This record gives sequence, C-alpha cells and structure tokens, in this order.
Amino acid sequence: MKKRFIIAPSMLLLIALLFPLISANQIDSSSLAQQTALTQIEEAKPVFKNPLSDLYKQRLTEAIEAYFNKAIAQKKIIGAAVGVVKCDSMVYLGGFGKRNSKENLTIDAETVFRIGSVSKGFAGILAGIQVQEGKLNWDDKVQDHIPTFQLASKKKTEEITLSHILSHTSGLPYHSYTNLVEDGVDLEVIAADFKKIQTIGNPGSVYSYQNAAFALGGTMIEKVTGNSYSKEIADKIFTPLDMTTASTDYQSFINTDNIAYPHRKRYGRYRTVKINQKYYNAIAAGGVNASVTDMSKYMRFLLGHNQDVLGTNIMNEVFNSNIQIEGRSKYYQKWSGHQASYYGLGWRIHTFKNNRTGEISKMIHHGGHVNSYRSEIAIYPEEDLGITVLFNSPTKLARTVIPDIKAIVKQIMELPEEEFVEEIAEL
Repeated sequence: MKKRFIIAPSMLLLIALLFPLISANQIDSSSLAQQTALTQIEEAKPVFKNPLSDLYKQRLTEAIEAYFNKAIAQKKIIGAAVGVVKCDSMVYLGGFGKRNSKENLTIDAETVFRIGSVSKGFAGILAGIQVQEGKLNWDDKVQDHIPTFQLASKKKTEEITLSHILSHTSGLPYHSYTNLVEDGVDLEVIAADFKKIQTIGNPGSVYSYQNAAFALGGTMIEKVTGNSYSKEIADKIFTPLDMTTASTDYQSFINTDNIAYPHRKRYGRYRTVKINQKYYNAIAAGGVNASVTDMSKYMRFLLGHNQDVLGTNIMNEVFNSNIQIEGRSKYYQKWSGHQASYYGLGWRIHTFKNNRTGEISKMIHHGGHVNSYRSEIAIYPEEDLGITVLFNSPTKLARTVIPDIKAIVKQIMELPEEEFVEEIAEL
C-alpha cells in the first residue's frame, strides 16, 4: 500500500527535481527526458501555469541553480548563462560560475558570450527581413549578387539560390573551405574557389553543412542593402529588440567590460584561452556576440511576440523544413522522442513524439561552437517556450542541456500551486 507523506516545498524540490542532475555517466540524456515526460505528462498537450507567478519563478530558480551548481561542482563547466522565456515573459535569467578562471569574476545575465553558429539563425531572420522589404527573394541566384561565385559545374552555379545556401543544400561537400573562413580569407575570394571542388549532389537535394557557403548569404544582404552586415543586423534586429550588448566584431567584444572568457580543460583544470577573431569575417555563419538577456529578448520575438520586426508569414518560411537531416548520430537526434530533423533557413527543425500520448510537437533549434564557447537555443512554438544556454567552455553538458532544462520547466510549471502532497511508494 502506498503511503502519503507531507513534504515541505524545499524538500519537494530536492526530491522531484534533482534527478535530472544525475551524472551523464549514470544515465543518458534520452532516458532522463523520457522518464520526465512519462511521469509528468497527464494530457495530450501540456498546460503550463501562470509564468508570472512568484511561487513558480522561485521554484524554477532553485531548480536551475541546483542543476548548474552541480555541473560546476562536478567540473563539467567553468561557467554558463541561462535564459528561459514563456508567454512573452522572461521567467528565468541568470549566470553561474566564472567569467575568468584567473579572477574572481562571476557570470550574470548581462555577461556577453560569443554564440558561434547560433548566429546562423540571425542570418535567416535578417534575410527574411530583406525578403519582406522586397530587396531579396529566396530564389535569388547567388551568382547574380556575387559574380565571383562559381562551382565546378556552370549549370549548377547558375542554379544555386539564397535558399540553397541558407539551408546547406548547395551540393558542396561538408564544411567546404571552413578552413579558409577561419584563416580570415575574404568571402568573395572563397566564392571563386568553389570551382575547384566537385559537388556531391544537385542543388536542393543533399544536406551538407557549410560555413563558407552559408556566409555568402550575409554578402548577398550587403549587396542589396548597401550596408555592412554589422550595420544591417544592428538596425533591423538588435536595435528594434533592444539587444543593447549584442555586437558582431572582435573589437566591440573585447572592449565590453562584462564578457565571459573562453576556457579549455587541461590536466583537470579550466584555463583561459586567447580570444580569437575567427568568423568575424563571416558574421552570418558565426560572428554574433550576445548576453543571455539579449538572447531572451530575441526568443520573445521568435515566439511571435514582436511582429514589427518580421511578419509571421515570412518567419514561417524561415522555419520551413527545407531538407531532412539524415542519420541518428547527431546529439539532438538522440533526444527522447526524437522523430526527425530538418534544416530550414539558418535553423534546425526537429519533430518529437510524446511516448505516452503519441502527440507530435516541433522544436526550432541550433547549437554553436567557436573559440571554446558553446551555445544552444531552442524554441517550442506550441508551448510558447524558449531556452538559451551559453557556456564559456566546450562541454558534453551542451548535448543534453536543452532537454534537461525543458524537463525542469515542465516539472515546475505543471505542478499545481496548492499541491504539496506527493505519493511515494518507497523512501
């Protein structure tokens, strides 16, 4: 027979929420998210409680703090910043750990990080703004705007469009000339060098992740606007969304007082590494700097709470599933309930099946890694929920942090305020 125990709120949190924090050596991320879903979901579609409730915010804060403080104690990370947005409300903003291992500087919600390939989502949105304004079309030919662009096949060169390069379906092999991007070579020079590479498929038929080809989307934006990419993204996204610390260049980043320094783990200790200038020549592919507060403002917009920047119809085109990402080896393909992954225009789109109810849901997502910074962003449109996590070191935790935080949010916000009684079969 089950016994009923009356548990104080603090103890309830300890029991109900610390199990997602079990080391990756004890339980993998898929089973963590799956167990959470199976024990918490009561209806086909989750019903979240009022995100403005002080009680829920307190519970969420305590649970997230427990998660990241444990990760720091276990030396999985040196530091992180976290933002959670729900229903146009920033329900959690905070930082953990050190900005710099050499100094007693702590990370907070205003600390600026490099976000790496999460920048690609900004490029898709900025291109969408140009489409909305009539300056670009998704089917515009790359060569019409960048005459130096040339593939080995003249026919395929003439077919490649803005949509192809933003969805990684140009037909170029995986990471073609990423080394040249990282060496700082001018993008239009790289565009001409593509003629030396044999393609692996027809335009639009094969997903093959790029940095160099993708970055040409930024060059196309510069051509049609007459502005630098930095000015255009600031004018059309950063300023309207009040992203006050966001930038796209090395000098602005290093001149910011509150930045997280990159770290790598060596001989069991985190040590700072040099901030480099990689991808500031290819901003669309990986050159944005931002705080988690900035990213949370951005997530509110992505969830549809600021349509003045970009209308819903064009945003849906950016998030359209253009090409399927095959295989099961990617970390996000191992998340519980994962059905399929696609690439839109600067974004990955995943579908998930609830293992209990059979309901299919969508996640809009991207990860980033540059200069020993690691980042993750995920948007859940049906649940009006967004999560961003920024790390200042490479970490395996990045592979599971999104489903882990999602599980925490569900546990907290689906628990009725008056319900402090839990049935436990065994202690």
